[in-house]
Amino acid sequence: MINLDDPKKFRPLVGQAHQVAMNMLRPISRKYDRAEHEYPKELDMLAAMIDGLSESGAGEGAGAAGVRREEADGDTTVKNGTNLASVMSIAEMCWGDVGLLLSMPRQGLGNSAIASVADDEQLKRFDGVWAGMAITEPGTGSDSANIKTTATLDGDHYVLNGEKIFVTSGDRCDAVVVWATLDRELGRAAIKSFVVPKGTEGMRVERLEHKLGIRASDTATIIFDNCRVPAENLLGSPEVDVKQGFAGAMATFDNTRPLVAAMAVGCARASLDLTRELLADAGVVVDHDRPAQLQSAAAAKFLQMEADWEAAHLLVLQAAWMADNRQPNSLEASMAKAKAGRVGSDITLSCVELAGSIGYSEAELLEKWARDSKILDIFEGTQQIQQLIVARRILGLSSAELK
Repeated sequence: MINLDDPKKFRPLVGQAHQVAMNMLRPISRKYDRAEHEYPKELDMLAAMIDGLSESGAGEGAGAAGVRREEADGDTTVKNGTNLASVMSIAEMCWGDVGLLLSMPRQGLGNSAIASVADDEQLKRFDGVWAGMAITEPGTGSDSANIKTTATLDGDHYVLNGEKIFVTSGDRCDAVVVWATLDRELGRAAIKSFVVPKGTEGMRVERLEHKLGIRASDTATIIFDNCRVPAENLLGSPEVDVKQGFAGAMATFDNTRPLVAAMAVGCARASLDLTRELLADAGVVVDHDRPAQLQSAAAAKFLQMEADWEAAHLLVLQAAWMADNRQPNSLEASMAKAKAGRVGSDITLSCVELAGSIGYSEAELLEKWARDSKILDIFEGTQQIQQLIVARRILGLSSAELK
């Protein structure tokens, strides 16, 4: 029998995350939405608490995790591990505020890239580093394989040249994981990731973006102009394996896409919870024991949204669980991201509509959640890209065969 309850060992962690979301993030949510680009100093204490939990071993999933299937070593025991704990706690934190979660020190998407791709020596060397992720470039959009930023080996350094846009925490982080190509003619296989510490000569933050949502999180454009990075900062192997192609780089997405999907699930859950209360105050009862067609239009819409949310939630848990058990999860990671990203936007906007003038005003956080959720359907691969990946996996076609 399949047990869909939260694993018992993670319930304290999830409960703590929910308390943090309710008592620490919600109260300052509107403040930092209005004060765009101002660093939320309240997060320093929270980050220190998470670091302490991680060091003590009591906070499994509190920090960024990675997909490292090569460590399976024949163990067939079913595990509920760090990836599952991470998506569960992240969903709870985003019930509080997505932008503030993205602003958490040492919990950047670049940290997940390091955890997924770095070798053992690099894992130790970059332990405790707050890392942003620099993938997107002007003109490349979601096509990460078309990266034009170059990395040229010069002695014991790589020289990086190019421009990266929409880098989350690009100005605040300690380092940025930069995706660059060693040889454009070799295509996807030559794309590698490099850890570039903040303050490295030749790296500069060009500007910070003004955004629709997640305003608490800084989003930067970064220029690399003959930026010299030590060769040992190339994550993983420097060898270009044409047979492996883009698989090494994609291992990062197998981890980060479920995380982003979990953010969408958490934000959507917040909207549903508040909308249920507002509907009840207006005399609209949502009855789960009666067919939707026998209830009011508002109640029927709410039931449909809950069903969509449940599907997205289960896909997120499945993708994370597979990563914990060293199973290939590229298909499931993209399914989770596609479903949760779309459902998150649909639910938050529909909740604004159901709540009427209250939903559209700043009297409640519904309008903010609707703004915040849109990015979760875009970054780490848009809705359209995820559907394309899913189609390729199901049909057994390559990227060249199905574009």
